[in-house]
Amino acid sequence: MRFVFLILAIWGAVHPMYFFVQWFLAEGWSLFALVDAWRANLASTGLTWDIVISAVVLIIWILSEVAITRNLRSLWAIVATICIGVSCGLPLYLYLRDRVVYARDGSINRNL
Repeated sequence: MRFVFLILAIWGAVHPMYFFVQWFLAEGWSLFALVDAWRANLASTGLTWDIVISAVVLIIWILSEVAITRNLRSLWAIVATICIGVSCGLPLYLYLRDRVVYARDGSINRNL
């Protein structure tokens, strides 16, 4: 599954970024205009909030697991989530998280 998660993280970075770059080329390189576009109508506003809430949940999940597992590499998924989006951050986190395996008795085995 690690390979699948890695491929999904790459896809989640490249595919949305293609559309952002196309939008910036057509509309100009203004982040304020991009945020305004996210609030252009009720549907896009709802989708924006859905993604923001998902990003907050993912960041909280990552921080809570890193506090237990000390798998500090997983923190890169927070950077990816903030800079790229949940479509990259979530599969990247699952890819990085898969290195830590939980035993049945609750102990943590690190496959590093």
